[in-house]
Amino acid sequence: MEKITKAELVEEVYQSTNLPKNEISLIADSLLTEIKNALCKGSSIELRKFGTFELRLRKGRKNSRNPKTGKLVQVEPHYVVAFRAGKELKEKIWKIEPEK
Repeated sequence: MEKITKAELVEEVYQSTNLPKNEISLIADSLLTEIKNALCKGSSIELRKFGTFELRLRKGRKNSRNPKTGKLVQVEPHYVVAFRAGKELKEKIWKIEPEK
C-alpha cells in the first residue's frame, strides 16, 4: 500500500478543480483543525458517504510492559480516536484486490 501526503491530496484537488493551491491547502488545514477541535470537545464527526471519527475509551492496565525498556508500567484509562468507514466506502474497499 502506498502512502499519500496532504500535499499530494492538495495537488489532486487542484488538478480536478483548478482552485489556487494555497486556498485548497488553507481549506484542508481548516477542516482538519475543526475535526481535531470537535474530537477534543468529545464530539464525533460524521462525514456522509465516507465515515465517522469518534472517541473510544481504552481501559487502563496495572501491569503493562514498556516495549523499549521492558519495565512494568501502569497505563491510565484514556481515549483514542477511532474511524468507522461508511457503507459506501466499505463497499468500495471490499472490491480492492489484495496485493501479492
